[in-house]
Amino acid sequence: MVYAYIRVSTDKQTGENQRYEILKYTSAKRVHIGEWIEETASGMTGVKERKLGTTLAKLSKDDILIVTELSRLGRNLMEVMSILNTCMERETKVFTIKEGYELVNNINSKVLAFAFSLSAEIERSLISQRTKEAMARLKSEGKNMGRPKGSLSVQTKLSGKEEIIKELLSKKVAVSTIGRILGVNRLTVENFVKSRKLRIEKK
Repeated sequence: MVYAYIRVSTDKQTGENQRYEILKYTSAKRVHIGEWIEETASGMTGVKERKLGTTLAKLSKDDILIVTELSRLGRNLMEVMSILNTCMERETKVFTIKEGYELVNNINSKVLAFAFSLSAEIERSLISQRTKEAMARLKSEGKNMGRPKGSLSVQTKLSGKEEIIKELLSKKVAVSTIGRILGVNRLTVENFVKSRKLRIEKK
């Protein structure tokens, strides 16, 4: 059985981008998805309290679990490693699209998964710190980080957030990461930056 797992953190986000990436990947690999698991849950919510926990309990040998990236499984290093270990013990393969990993029950996969999870957690910590610093500086300068009063929501979800976006870009936070922080997709951020002529810092 092939399982496709999609998770978003809030009900303001959509899993359509993840669904698209998974469908594109499985189409190229000629893999048929037997079951979709989609849920809205913070990465800090325990796996047993999520639909993913139920799915893990029924995984068996030669099953495949597909996610767009390992961080969809959880935002805590130990939890991600625990989930991967469960899959490997059950001889279930884990395919991650963004990283291009096909993790199986061998030492190389375990080392690779650990290294990625550790680097991802460090990156999230740095991004969180940069975001806090940026927002604190803007707040100290008396700049409003929300939508201006009287502005219409149809303009864009990012209206009024020019300063925080510029600050994050100046700290070399990736456009895709800014999208996750603000609850929109990468293209929305890119289009907004272009339309407002905000400068993108190259990584």
